[in-house]
Amino acid sequence: MAQATFSVRMDEGLKREFDNLCTDFGMNATTAFNVFARAVVRERRIPFSIQASDEVPLNKGMNAFWALRAEAKKNGVQDMTLDEINEEIRKTRYGEAE
Repeated sequence: MAQATFSVRMDEGLKREFDNLCTDFGMNATTAFNVFARAVVRERRIPFSIQASDEVPLNKGMNAFWALRAEAKKNGVQDMTLDEINEEIRKTRYGEAE
């Protein structure tokens, strides 16, 4: 079977704790991720519940959206088309911003 590399970025402390737990389980992080991936594929779902933390307001995303919208209105760019927005993103991404 051909092998592929999968790279994950995470907090250094979290990685250290994860590595230590994997060792306690008698495996390394690669094996643990393979166990997880096989379970996801087999069950066709994430094999545990994922939910928002009680500490994070459920409307945090909408608050950010409304803040950005207010900023756009203040700067006179609230009526930009999607093409104009994408062009601005492209210019910024590739260092062409004025």
